[in-house]
Parts: sequence; C-alpha cells; structure tokens
Amino acid sequence: MTTDHKEPLLSELKQKRCPTSLDDTIEVCIGDFGWTQFLQAILVSLAWVFDAQQSFISVFTDNQPTWHCTSSSCQINKNICKLPKDTWCWDMPTCTSIVSDWSLECSSSVITGLPASSFFIGCLVGGFLLCTLADSSFGRKNMLVLSCLIMSITGCVTALSTNIWMYSALRFLSGFGRATIGTCSLVLSTELVGRKWRGQVGIISFLCFTFGFISLPGIAYLNKGNSWRVVYLWTCVPAVLYTIIVHFFVHESPRWLYLRGHKEEFVKTLKTIANPATRSKLTSSFFETLFTDLESNMSVSASQDLDLYSAIKLLIEKGWAMRRLLTVVSIGFGVGMVYYGMPLGVGDLGFDIYLSITLNALSELPSSLIAFFLIGKMNRKVSLLGFSLLSGICSVGCALADGRERVKWFKMGLEMMSFFSACTAFNFLLIYTLELFPTCVRNCAVSMVRQSLVVGGALSPLLVALGRNNSLFSYGIFGVCSATFGLFTVWLPETKGRLLCDTMDEEERLLERALPVDLK
Repeated sequence: MTTDHKEPLLSELKQKRCPTSLDDTIEVCIGDFGWTQFLQAILVSLAWVFDAQQSFISVFTDNQPTWHCTSSSCQINKNICKLPKDTWCWDMPTCTSIVSDWSLECSSSVITGLPASSFFIGCLVGGFLLCTLADSSFGRKNMLVLSCLIMSITGCVTALSTNIWMYSALRFLSGFGRATIGTCSLVLSTELVGRKWRGQVGIISFLCFTFGFISLPGIAYLNKGNSWRVVYLWTCVPAVLYTIIVHFFVHESPRWLYLRGHKEEFVKTLKTIANPATRSKLTSSFFETLFTDLESNMSVSASQDLDLYSAIKLLIEKGWAMRRLLTVVSIGFGVGMVYYGMPLGVGDLGFDIYLSITLNALSELPSSLIAFFLIGKMNRKVSLLGFSLLSGICSVGCALADGRERVKWFKMGLEMMSFFSACTAFNFLLIYTLELFPTCVRNCAVSMVRQSLVVGGALSPLLVALGRNNSLFSYGIFGVCSATFGLFTVWLPETKGRLLCDTMDEEERLLERALPVDLK
C-alpha cells in the first residue's frame, strides 16, 4: 500500500526533468492552488497594510495645521512667525499635529522634517543590516514576526513621545523594523505556492499596500480633532495583534526549511498546506525516497552552512549574480525617484494638493489590479521595460509642458500616468527579482531592490526643491533616470513560467543550459 502512495508522486517528479529538484517537489506537493495556501498567502500579505500605514502616517501626524486670526492686526501680516501669539490660534485643537503640539510652526524645515527623514534613514539602515537574516538563521516567518513586532511596538511607544527628538528617535527605530517587512512577506507568500500562481500571489501584497495607503485618510478623518497620538495607536495596536496571529498560524517557507536542514518541519509544512488529494500520498516512505534523491542530486551543503552575511558574499562572489543585482538595483533606483518624487512635486502643477495626492494614491489600485491580471500572461522583461519607459516619457512630458496654463489638465494627466507606470513597474520588478535569484539569497536580493527604491526616494525632495522654478530639474531628471535605468532590463534573462532555483549551483546549471556562457 505504501508503495502505491509514493510511486505516482515519484514518477511525476522523474517525468519533469532530471535530476530531481526541490522545485519539482514543491510543484508536485503544492503546485495546485488550494484554500489553505490562499489563506496563508492572504495572511502573510496583510503585513503590507501596516507597512504602508507607517510609511505615510507622517503626512497626517506631522503636517502644519491651518490657523486663523483672532485680532484685526493679524490681517496685516500672514507670516505666522511674525505675529504675536495672542493674535492667532489654530483651527483645530493643538494636539492634532506634532507641529502645533510642540510649537514647531516657526522651526526650520530641517527640524520639522527630521521625523520623516529619520524613518527613511532607519529603513535604509535596517534594510542593509537585516536583509540577510531571513536567508540565513532566522527564516522568512520569524524575520517577518520580528520586524512587525519592532515596528508596531515602537509605533505604540511613539504615541508617548514628549518632544521632537524622542519622536524622531522612535521613528528611526520604527523604520529600522519596517525595512524587511515587505520583503519577507513577499518572499514567504510566493514560496508557499507553485510557480503557476507565484505572480498573482505576489501582486496580492501590492494590493494590500495600496489598501493600507488608502485606509490612512479614513483613519485620520475618523480621528479628526483628536490627538495625533491616537492615529499611531489605531494603526499600531492592530499590527501587534496581527504579529501574534502570524506567529501561531503562518507556516515557514518549505524551501528555506529544507535548505537549512529542518526536514521534519519541511515534511509537516508540505503535508499541512497540500491539497487533500495530494496530502494522502505524502507518506513517510515517499519522503525517505525523496530525500535520498534530492541529496544525491542537489548541492545543498553550502546553503545549510549559511552564516549571517554569507548571502551577500555569495552575491558578490558569483559574477552573474552580481550583474543581475546591480541591474535590478539600478532599475529600482530610477523607478523609486518617480514613485516618491511625483507625489512630492505634484503641488507645483497648480492643483489642489489634497486632490492631487488622493488621485495619486488611488492610481496605485488599478496599477496593482492590472499587474495582478497580467503578471501570469506578460513577459517580465517586456513589462518592466515598457512601464519604465512610459513613466520616464510622461515625466519628461510634464517638464516640457511646464508654465503653460492651457495644458494644465494635460500635465496632471501625464503626472498620473507617470506615477501609475512607476507603480506598475515596481510591482513587476519585485516579482522579477524574486524569480531571478535562488532561495539561498532571494530575500537579500529583493531587500536590496527595495532599498534602492528608498534611496531613489531620498533624493527626490532635493530635486523637487530644485525644480520649483524649472521642472526640468525635477520631472525632467525623474523621467530621464526612469527611462535610462529601465533600459538595463535588456541584459536580464526572462523568468516567466520558469522554475525557482534553490542553490547557486542549481541556478548556474539552469543558466548554462539556457545560455552557455562564462559564469565567473
């Protein structure tokens, strides 16, 4: 009876290709998308909701509130810093923003912008220091739990801040924890399903990020007139509860478990998330035979001995891996400039800032939906190249139309199309990146790409400031960078429908069969 259970599965593996690989095993065991995998993917992807909320929360908590005059002498001068304190007052309670709460209305832009800058600096530091932990000792699930816990608890403590310096320090810690949430969530969710559904599951994460972004105005509106501290509690307390749920109900990536030598957990995870029809065939003798085949055909010893920063070492040592990494990081940098720069500079187009930002936020939703339906049908290279070029062309168009009142709405349309294309390009870039790199370095590579987005975004405010009088210095540079770096896509291999490799050796064997070139 045991033999009857194991033979059909083993024969399926043998028919796919020789030698038997871990990817073949994953495809046979969980290649058919079931409800268990769907719920796991949704639960893991929800982390992006809280990621988005903490990324943009400063828009509502750190803004300068509106004010009004209480004396006739106030009408003469509209500069709040040159008016006596008893001649004006805030339209809302002082507790609604850190600016009014701590009397920062006349402080320099460096001081008022310090919390937001601290958050993104924390993202950069955390991204570089924590990016390899999910590939080495911690694993995807544990790193996701740890990152969410750091971000959410720090966010709750942020509500107790007493001054701008304490607030900025806590925002740095929040950014430090947040740095790897999106990466771990994306990699874990896509490694829990077969290759057929990998792209769609990845896009679910981006949809969750969009919903998180869009939910912020609603949360802020419901707390209109309340303290800015309440907004942090509304977003961070649910994140703490979410972290607890993930710890108890989400499974670790079976790929990572096998490569790290956790065979018992590997077997248990596959049995749990497999379809009922397949689960009955996953007997002990099946796995015994499978492990023998895998260990004789796969080079996993190096992956099992990964130390803290060996993922970075592997990426640097392998010429093909380093070339791929530099390429996707460059593309991410160009896309990041548009993604962050467009919302920052949209106020210079002459439209109401709230309407403009709302339209930009809403444009992320169709971007994610289009990516969801097209990711399984379109080539990665063509999609990424096309959307990067489209974003760049529309951005340059905004710069060339600068100062022409008659084409005001046309400029707004170009801006929205550029931002929409940048969002879609980044969605495809993340999916493309996780398919380009094997399991042993995948999380590290995807994290590096996300950091390049942040670096591109960090330069955007400077360019926006330079482009106040001439959009060529803002929208023009955004467009040139997006289009130029997007052209680098032509040097990457196509990965649509391709298997996910797990070790560097397996990736090299696949590359040698596809293109027999020097891989050193």
